[in-house]
Order: sequence, then C-alpha cells, then structure tokens
Amino acid sequence: MAALLRSARFLKFSPSGLLQIPESRKSGALLGRLYSGAVVGRRTDACFRQLGPVSDSVSRCVWPYTAGCVRNYVVATEQKDEVSVAVRSKQAQQFDWALTKLDSSVRRTGRVTKTLLLRIFHDICRTGYPSSNQALLLLRSCGSLLPEVPIEERNELTHRVWDKLQELGAQYDVSHYNALLKVYLQNEFKFSPTDFLAKMEAANIQPNRVTYQRLIAAYCQNGDIEGASTILGFMKSKDLPITEAVFSSLVTGHARAGDIESAANILSVMRGAGVEPSPDTYVTLLNAYAEKGDLESMKKTLEAAESADCSLMDRDIMQVIFTLAKAGQQQHIPEMIERLRHERGYIPDAMNLCLSLITQGQEDVAFSLLKTFPALQSETSDMSNLGNFFLRHCVNMDTALEKVVCYCKELQELNLHTTPLTFTLSCALEAKKLGTSLELMKMLKEQNLPVRPHYFWPLLTQPLKENNIAGVVEVMQGMERLGVSSDLETLSTYVLPVFPSLEAAYQALKDSGVSVDSEAFVCAEVRSLAASDLAKAYALMSDPSFPALDLSFFRSSLITGFRKSTDVETMVKITELLYKDERFSTGNSNPSEATSYFLYNLIDNMSGGQVQAQEDKLRSYFNQLQAQNVTISLNIYRGIKNLLESYHCPELIKDVITLVDPKEKNSVSAASQATGVENRVLAHEKKLAELKAENKPLGSVLKQAIQALSAEENLERALELKQQHEEDMTVGAYATLINLCCRHNNVEEALNLKREMSRKDSSVTLDPSKYITLVKTLSVNDKVEEAVDILKEMKEKNVVLNDTHITSVFHMLSAVVAKGGVSTVRRLQDAIFTLGLARPTSNLCSPAVTAYLESKDVSGALEVALEYQKLYNQLPRIHDITVALVEKGDTDLLQKVMDFVSQERGEMTMLYDLFFAFLQTGRYREARKIIETPGLRAKPGRLQWYGEKCIISNQMEALEQMVEMTTKLFECDRDEMYSYILRLCKETNDWQKAEATWTKMQEENVIPRERTLRLLADILKSNGQEVPFEVPETWYEQAVPPTQQVMSPPATPTAESSADYQARLLAFCKKGKAKEALGILKEVDKKDIALGPLPYDHLIRALLAQGYIEDAMVVKQKAESRVPGFKLSDIANSLLIVSHSKKGQPKEALEKLKSMLQLDQVPSNLAITRLAQALGNHGDVAGIQEVESLIKSLGTNLNLSSMVFVNNTALAHITNGDVESAVELFEGIYTSPNGSNPSMSFVFRKVLESGNDKALDKLSAMAERLANHFACYRPASDLFLQLLETNQVDDAKFMLARCNAVAEQKEILLSYVSRAAQSPGQIGKIKNLMSLIPDFAEKEVLYAYLMKCHVLDKDLPSAKALYEQMQKEGLVVDKLSLKRLAGLYREAGETAPFPEPPESFKFYAEKLRKKATKDQAPAEE
Repeated sequence: MAALLRSARFLKFSPSGLLQIPESRKSGALLGRLYSGAVVGRRTDACFRQLGPVSDSVSRCVWPYTAGCVRNYVVATEQKDEVSVAVRSKQAQQFDWALTKLDSSVRRTGRVTKTLLLRIFHDICRTGYPSSNQALLLLRSCGSLLPEVPIEERNELTHRVWDKLQELGAQYDVSHYNALLKVYLQNEFKFSPTDFLAKMEAANIQPNRVTYQRLIAAYCQNGDIEGASTILGFMKSKDLPITEAVFSSLVTGHARAGDIESAANILSVMRGAGVEPSPDTYVTLLNAYAEKGDLESMKKTLEAAESADCSLMDRDIMQVIFTLAKAGQQQHIPEMIERLRHERGYIPDAMNLCLSLITQGQEDVAFSLLKTFPALQSETSDMSNLGNFFLRHCVNMDTALEKVVCYCKELQELNLHTTPLTFTLSCALEAKKLGTSLELMKMLKEQNLPVRPHYFWPLLTQPLKENNIAGVVEVMQGMERLGVSSDLETLSTYVLPVFPSLEAAYQALKDSGVSVDSEAFVCAEVRSLAASDLAKAYALMSDPSFPALDLSFFRSSLITGFRKSTDVETMVKITELLYKDERFSTGNSNPSEATSYFLYNLIDNMSGGQVQAQEDKLRSYFNQLQAQNVTISLNIYRGIKNLLESYHCPELIKDVITLVDPKEKNSVSAASQATGVENRVLAHEKKLAELKAENKPLGSVLKQAIQALSAEENLERALELKQQHEEDMTVGAYATLINLCCRHNNVEEALNLKREMSRKDSSVTLDPSKYITLVKTLSVNDKVEEAVDILKEMKEKNVVLNDTHITSVFHMLSAVVAKGGVSTVRRLQDAIFTLGLARPTSNLCSPAVTAYLESKDVSGALEVALEYQKLYNQLPRIHDITVALVEKGDTDLLQKVMDFVSQERGEMTMLYDLFFAFLQTGRYREARKIIETPGLRAKPGRLQWYGEKCIISNQMEALEQMVEMTTKLFECDRDEMYSYILRLCKETNDWQKAEATWTKMQEENVIPRERTLRLLADILKSNGQEVPFEVPETWYEQAVPPTQQVMSPPATPTAESSADYQARLLAFCKKGKAKEALGILKEVDKKDIALGPLPYDHLIRALLAQGYIEDAMVVKQKAESRVPGFKLSDIANSLLIVSHSKKGQPKEALEKLKSMLQLDQVPSNLAITRLAQALGNHGDVAGIQEVESLIKSLGTNLNLSSMVFVNNTALAHITNGDVESAVELFEGIYTSPNGSNPSMSFVFRKVLESGNDKALDKLSAMAERLANHFACYRPASDLFLQLLETNQVDDAKFMLARCNAVAEQKEILLSYVSRAAQSPGQIGKIKNLMSLIPDFAEKEVLYAYLMKCHVLDKDLPSAKALYEQMQKEGLVVDKLSLKRLAGLYREAGETAPFPEPPESFKFYAEKLRKKATKDQAPAEE
C-alpha cells in the first residue's frame, strides 16, 4: 500500500496520461495493466450508478468540512475495556432489531427516513459499546437510502456517525472504510482518495479489492483517468480481479473527462476481455449520454441493450430520468417516461425518484412522474391520496407556494386527490411554517372552506416552548387578518401562558391590532382572576354588563382560588351570585343545581389532608352559605358526606347538612349522622332486640355484633352481649371473643370461654392462629401447663401448621422467653417438637439462646446451643455466639466451639463460621487468613447467607471486605458477590458506591449477568446518572440460580425479625391482602425494626391497587422518614395516578405524572388512559393536551392509541357543553386523508350512559353526515353497536334505516360479536344484531359464537337446540364447538350424542385461525 501511496502522490507532479482506447480520438496510458490482471465475468460489488454530474476537476484537498480529517478516519489503537458477554449479547439483539427496522423500511418503501435512522443511532450511542455490525449498518444507511435529505446534510450526518461511533470505541475494519467510500460516491462527496488511503494506513487497515474498485469509481466520478490508472496498476501488481464495476466506472470516467467515444468503446473492450456487459453497464452509458443530452445515442444504447438481451427495468430508466433532470435536459424526460412499464414495485421506486427530484429542486419533473402512478388512475382505489408524499416533501423543501398551489389544483381537477389544499396546510402546520400556513389558510377561506382556531395550535407550540411573546403575537395577528377568533382553549393553553400577566397579554395583543373583546377573552379573564384574586373576580362577575358565561368554563379555576384564599366572605358572595344569577348556568341546569354541584366539586378536588387543614375555613364557609339561604339537594349532601367520611372529617358533616333543602331534610334520619363502627354496632344491637322479640335465632347477628365490637376493641361490651345472649353464642362468636380476650391479656376470661366452648361442642376446632395466640397468652401469664394442654388438643384435632403459622410460633416463643424465662420456652419447645406440631429448626430453637445472649451470658447460650445440637441436630445462633466470644476474647470457649462445630459439621463449616465472626467484629486480617486457607472452596449457600445478612443490617464495610477477600476463592461466583454490594447500594440509594463497584468489576474482568446490569442501571437511573452500558431487556426477571441449602446459623434478633417481617409483608401484598400487610407494618413500627425500601413500595402498590389511597400516602410518608432517598417505583407511581384519577382528582394525578417524568420513570398505559379519562370527565381539555404532549416528549413507544387523547378531549368538550368542538374534532380526524378510521365507541358509550340527549343528537348527526357524504362508516357503526350494547334496539333499528351502509361493515360487526362472546349473558345482544342484520357473516361463524355463549351461560338446552338446528340446516359444526358442547354435556352428567374431539381447545382454536387466514388471503389478492 505504501507503494501505491507513493505513486498516487507522484500524480500530483507528473503529466497526465490517458488510457489508450481503440477507435478513440484521445491517447493515454496502455490498457495492458487493465487486462493483464484476472478478469471476472460479473462484478462482485454493487456498481455505483451515477445519478448526476460533478464538477470537472476534483480538488486534491479535503473538502472544508473535513479539513485535517484525520479524526474522521483514524481508529484509536487503544481499545476500551473488554465488553462483557451479556453486553455483547444485548448488542446482537439490538443489531437484529435495528436491522429488522431498516430492512423493513427498505423493503416496503425503498428508503429510510432520517427520523428512524437518528433514532437507531441515538439508541446505539446510549449503549456506550457500539458493535462493528451496528456501525456498518448506520454508515450504509447514510447514502441514497435518504432521498428526502439534501446531499450536504447526508454528508454531515455520515461524518457525525463516523466520529461519534469511533469516539465510543467502535472497531472499524476495512468493511467500514468501504461502506464510507460507497456513501461518499452516492452523496457525490469530494474527497482525496490519496488522503483516504493514508488514513487507512495510519489506522493499520489494509485495503481490499472493494476498496480499490471504489477508489477507481471516485476518480472516475470526477473524470480523473490518471488517478484511476494508478489504482488499476496497483490492482494488477496485486493480481486482483477486474470486475464489471471497474469497467462501469471507466465508462463514467471517460465520459466526464470529455471522451464519450472512449466511454462507449469500453463495452467492446469488456467483451474482448471476456466480460459481457450487464444492464448496469448499459445504464452507466445511458447516464453518460444523458448528461450530454444526446437522445439519439441514448436510443441506440437502449436498442443495443435489448438486442444483447439485457432487459432494463423501470428502476434503471428512473436513474436515467434523474440524470437528465440534474443535467438540465428536461426536454428528453417525456421520452424516457414513456418507456416505463409500471412493473411490480413501480410505485415505491417512483416515489423515491420523486422525492430525490424534489430534494434537487426538480419539482416539475417529479409532478409529471407523479401523474403516471397507476394506482391514482383507478376510480375505485383507496389510494386516491397517494400524492400526499409529494405535497408534504414540497412543503418541507420550501417549494414556491405558487407552484404547490398549482399542483394542488391540478391534482383535484384530475380527481387524483380529494383535498390537496387542506392536506398541504396540515403539512405546513406540522412543519411549523408560519408564512406558508397563513397563505394556505387564506386560500381555504377564499374557497369557503372552514379555518378553525385549532389550526393555529401547531404554530403556537414553538413560541410557547421558547416563551417567545413576539412569536405568539405574530400568529395571533395572522388569525386576526384571517378573521378567525381565538377560542378559550387557544387563549388559555397557547397564548396567555407566555405573558407575565393577563393585563400584559391584553395590552400586547391590543397594541398589535388583535381584538380582545371576544367571549373567549372574557372567559380567560374570569379564569385568571378566579384563580388568583377572588375579590376582583367577584367585582367583574357581579357587574350587570358582564355577559352570560356558564360556570363550567371557570369552575376549576374558581375551586383553585377557593382553596388558596382565606377570604371566606368573598367566597360566600361569589357562591351566592352563582346560586341566584342565571347568567352562570346557560346549560340545561338551573343556578341552584349548578351551585350544588360546584360545592361537591370543591370538596372532591381537595385531598383529605387539605380538608383537614382547612376544616375551620370550610365550616365558616358552610355556615355563612346557610345564613344566605343557599341550599343543596339531598343527593349532593350524600356525595359530600361520603367524601368527608373518606377524608376522616366527620365533624364537617353536621355543617353541610344544614345546607340541605328543608323540603328534603326530613328524609335525613338521625341514624345517618352516625358513622363507622359505632353505626354498625347500634344496628346489630337493634336487630338483636327485634329478633329476640320475634323469638327468632340470634346466632348470626350476635356473631356480627361481637365481631364489630372486636374491631372496636370493646371487650367489656362484647362480654356483656355474651352474658345477655349466652344460649345463642356460636363457635365463631366464641372464637372472636377468645381472641379479643387474648389481645387484652384477660387470660382467665379467655380460658373460661375456651372451656365453655368445648363443653358446648368438644369437636370444635379453632383456627391455628387463634390457638397460637391462646398458647402465648397462657404462657406469659404463668399458665404453662394449660398452654401445653392446648398444644395437645391441637395434636388431637390434627391442626396443621403452615409456614406462616410456624413463623407465628417463633414469635410466640420469643415473646414467652421475655416474660416466662428459658424454662418456660424449653417446656413449650419440648411439647411442640414431641407432639410433631412443628419440626425442630434453628429458628424455633433460637429464642432460648437469644435470652442468654441478651443477658450477656455467652457460656449459657453456648451450653444451650450445644444441647440443641445433641437433641435436635440444630445449632441455633452459633454465628452470634462465635461473634460474642471473639469480641469477649474468650479463646478457650472459642476453641471449644470450633472443635465442636468441626466435629459435628465438618472443618469447612467451622472455618466459614470463624471467617464470618472475624468479618462481623472488624478483624479483617484474621478473616483474610481464614479465607486463604489452602483447599478452601466457595460455599455459595454460606456466602449468600452472610451477604443477605449484611444487606439487611446495612453493613457495607463488612460486605465489601468479604467480596474483596474472596477474589481468589476457588469456584467463587464473582458476579453473585458483587451483586450483594449493588443490592445494598440500591437499599441505601448510594449510586457513587455502585459506580465504583462497576469499575472494580471491570478491573477484575467479571462478566456480569443481565440481572446485575439491570440492577446497576436502576440505581444509576433513579439518581439521574448516565448508564454506561446498554440495559438488557427481557420479558421476565431472570431467576436467581438455586444455591445449595446449608444449615447455617441464624442472624441477630433484629436482622432476623426484619427479614421475617419483610417476607410476611411481601407475601400478603402478593396475595392482595393489603390491610393485613399494613397491620404488619404497624407492628414493625411499634418494634422500631428497620425495613428497606422494597416492602414499603410493594405495600403502597397493594394499597393503591385496592383503592386505599390515604393509607398508601401514610405509608409513603413513613418510608420517606425511615429510608433516606426513598422514591416510589414506576408501578407504584402509575397506580397512584390511577387512584387519583378514579377519585376524580385529575390535577393531583397530572402532577404525579409530571414528577414521574422528571425522575425518568415511564407511566403505564393504564395510568395514562385513566388520567385522560378523569380529565375528560372534568372537562379539562388543556390538561389532556398537556398529558399528550408529555407522553410524546418521552420518545418511547408506549403502544398507546392516539384515540385515548382524542376521545377524552371530545368528552371534555361535551362535559363543558361544547359539543360543536367535539364534533369538529372528530370530523377533522375522520375526513383526514391519512385517517385510519379509529373507533369512537368510548365517547358514544359515555354519552349514552350520561343521558346527554343534546350531545347524542349532534354526534349522531355527525356520524350520519360522515357516512352519507364522506363514505366514512366507522362512527355510525360505533353508534349502532353502542345502541345495541345498551339494549336500545328500536333506536338501533332507526339508525340502520337512516344509514343502511352500516350493515356492510362486516368486519366491525363480527368483531363486536367476537368481543360479546367472551363474557356470559351476552347472547341476547348477538341475537338482536342478527335480527337486525341477518346476513352480515356466514352462518357457520355466527352459530359457533352462539354455541360459545351457550356454553359460557351453562345453558345446555339452548346449546342442544342450536346443535340440532345446525344439523337440520346441513351446516358443519366445527371441532371447537363440538368440544365445548361435549364439555357442557359432561358437566350436566349427560352423554354427548357425538364423539368428543380428542385434541385440546387450543389445538382446534389454532386450526380455525389458520383456516380463516387462508380463506382471507385469496380475497385480499
């Protein structure tokens, strides 16, 4: 290569020599060097087909962009640390994903969008370790696959990708340099081949044959035959084969050097060398003639290609068209267009050519090609708007508006596009091109087409983001010139937020000539004042000249103002004004009703804490309203009462009840004012009296009464009830009462009740937890023998203890040892183990040892432990005993322990016990000596036990020492060891330690598992730190590999209790028993036991999942006070958003969403949907738009339907009484050229449920209008099916009569049947549909769904009748239906009159699915 570089550099000073071509007028260097090398018949590298001319000379200097471009090509010789196997595995997965995305795009469209390419580029950059394949994939996509991107921008992107990936450590080889060369050729980038070779040499990369071929192409692209001859000479000396690509390059080189004859004669030379020209070579020659405008030679070349049996495809002709356009030879283009045969795949190729032409400023040529699209000429085709891509790219490339309008006009006249001007406007708005948008809107107005305020929202978005007042004013001026009045949404969401105050906005807009006298401005002013200054708001609203304005427009602002203000008197005045003045209830409701709802919304929009904090203010507010004779309905009172009860503010209820209309107040009984448990107890006692008077059984009610008193911890009253109704006491009542006595430590009464219950029925068995509680109470009150008797009864009655009960036994023994001493515990243990109620474990044996350790009697603890080993083969708390002896320095006893453990458990176990004891006491030098004992190997179970112990007790230093000391331990799982440190880092939220741990892992060359990488990534992300690797993503959490179970000593009492409590709490959470889990947390708080963040988070999630939002917030506050840096997980935050949304608190939900996004957390789809629905129910259009904007800014594909926001925005408009805006919104979507006919069933269902006839009428009219005038049947179909769903069959029938095309929407109708057949009790709806539209699907299909419904309903007679009917009609019953029916027969104990199909339901379902797919395929073809 050095020789080649020397000869290439010599070219700069030597005279030019040209290749000698027979019959050529030019002379040049001998061609011998070209032909003496090996020749291959077909090229092995894709030939670059020249698409346009380049300047005659190529600068030997590097293009200014890459001046001194060593950095662009040199690959760093120092490599980054070796990437782990897990990361490389992830790279492979990511490469597959990126390749699939790009390949899919190229296969479908023949191009790649810049957006997709940049997305993949950024994703790859985030890994920190771009692979070689990824780099190659990106580089290859920066050339002609980007027809929408100007060439200069493509070149800039290419160098950006090269530099960034090199910076990140991508390993470049010769394939990358070849890919870069290819892109340079496609993008016509001027560079020095000599310098390029020098950079490869500096990077120690050897060029290959492809490199030389492309360097020849680079020289030839610029007409530099000298440079090409130098490379050819070098290839000959290397004996490299000369492919067709080289010949094709020489055709271009001679043509651009001005020697067109030599270019043409290259084909003869090829044949002489045994290489037959292919279509690629002919296309290269055609391009050479096209650049010269030589039509005759082009025709001859085409004839020569045909005679040589080289058939040129449409794609080949398109390259020639592109060359003609770039060379300014447009007069010959029609001739070439006529030669297009419209082969398969013509449209994507032609689209790409159009895009390239527009990018090059050749819009007219592109338009002439557009009109040849065959799909556009079909009257019945759904692709009548295929010109969308053309109009959009014209707008993006800033094509002259006059031209674009002419194109639109011609497209519409030729019926090639339905609404070209409207679509062009949407493109201009999307591209935020203000001038173009305003001009297009003006044209729409001139054509009497509507221009609505929301058209301007995209133009206002950018100035709003930048807080650009001038930009907003400019758009508003444009609106004013077009005569479009801004509505409230436009003002409040996009205009007013950029101004410092409302007055400043008014003044700025007024000064710029924008009218501020519209109703929207008045409403905006009221909103602003209501939220900030109630006194001014009242002054404005009470002015007689103030226009009518419905309360719904400013209700939420007024509530915000009320919550912030302390001016109760003004609040009362405003409420009284709303109550009496009809100007503020322009809808269907009267002022008093609207005010009542306002009061309910006021309380509903406050949290429990806010109501409690403002209780005095609210009481004063309600009392003053009552003095002003403001009343509310009984239903509203009940709603407010329920809210106040849930907020734990029962005292306010009596103030609210005074507002109830006197006509309805009598129906509010005194009993309704009683709340909670007290109410239930009174009701039960009243019921008992009634039953006793009627001489009816009392057992069930008596039990409920005692349970209610037990919940209230009212033992005295419960015993009184028992005395009064002793004969009616049931077993359940006794059990509850015994448990209550145990909780109150009333041992005598508990024992008496137990004996009394046994006398009544000796066979009665309590549940295990109540037995254990009774044993505990007896034991701590010195009734050990009675406790043992209870244990014997448990054995006699075969009471089985599960793991939870065994844990309760441990806690019972721990409590007894504190009160009754070691002898009592030993007595109970002996009974439990002897009776076989539980097998001896280290945990159950430990309480006695614990008692000695807590009294500092280490020798006593040791003796007891050794005795347990002899009796039960258990060594409880041997680690703690060893630690105590090490701390005490008692070497004699320590030696005794070690000898005993070595004898009983083996020497390795003894060494590990000593190792852990030294670690625990900080004697690290001694610990190191132990772990370095020759022959010692890793025991995963023991190491895991100590690692878990350190995590629970937050002992980072000891854990780090263990991990460091075990570096050379034989068979030690280093990833597992480091994962313990990372888990503790997560518990303590110490990201710096986690980052340092990651560095140590790399130094040690540890190969991390995916779960370790995810754990580390989670720590870094939660602290806002950059993750230095690609986070592995799996559908499931990788299970921890099972470790060998080793009988290991227990942990300290605190650590052990913490782990146990955590396990119980998490178990309850998993089972959905949130209240039980909350009880455990309260117990943990009482005992002052520390827990990590995980149990708090899981408990909060469990509480939120069951609707206990107040309890969840209490737990969150506890967690924040106990766990430094505690943060809710994504799931918990998502559930919190759902809970706020369900409670009608969308503002709190929205704030939570924002805080999630600030923490880089991703909300769940359910959370986003529920929030949008809550905002819709509250009429908060701006809130929905804000949510949509926030979700879009995530840059993550959540697979969330855009209709979530559309439907709920429409619902918000309807809630606000603005049905017209909802209709306008839907019409815009369903008449959009790119519309996908989404469903609006949700809106119809909500409107039907609310009984809003006004909205229903307007939406129904819209659906019919869309169906009859725009052939858009989805809204009408949705309404029809919702009417059926709500059993409004007559209305559905009328709907069908007015819009009979609904009957043709077979896919939608069948989809409805499929959904209905998933649930029991739906067969009536399906039959209603079949009665209205009998033939919308084949009978076999419908009958199969009917059979499924009968089976779900367990209706065997109907299923039999259907089966018989199918047989009479000669229909074949599919195997899935037969299997379902056979099962129904079997459940009824009858024999089916046919053999049951043998395979599974899944087998037959899959078979039917394949058959349906197969049947559908021919129809689509």
